[in-house]
Amino acid sequence: MTSKREQILDRLNTKMNALESATVKVYRNLDKPQKITSGGIIILRDGGGEEPEVLLSPLTYIYEHLVTAEIMVQNPDPAIRDSTLDALLVSIGGVINANRTLDGLAEWIEARSPDFQEESIEGAASIRTATVLIMVRFFTTDPLN
Repeated sequence: MTSKREQILDRLNTKMNALESATVKVYRNLDKPQKITSGGIIILRDGGGEEPEVLLSPLTYIYEHLVTAEIMVQNPDPAIRDSTLDALLVSIGGVINANRTLDGLAEWIEARSPDFQEESIEGAASIRTATVLIMVRFFTTDPLN
């Protein structure tokens, strides 16, 4: 049987895959992208959480798991690069807002504010990146489940 944590990560990945198109790609735990498509890429990383809160009767572990979403856009025009990145962030927010419980697997899911970075590449267009932590709160009766 698949653990609740894996079910949640898989469901979040499935929901984010709805953003895929000919120009936007979504990956889970991709090591390093070889190419950034014209509409950008989204990489979901499994992340982790802190020690759970524990309820003793009945025994329940309450986790706040932090999934990392890395959004990357590359374009020589800074205005297009920024607007494309903003559109992806708005779309990710829409996916999260549309299903805050991941079809009942989680108690709550929410995104934190993005952290932006710019990376210059010699001989190529700069890459603008936003890193977003997505908090997923869920209950389980077994920390390994």
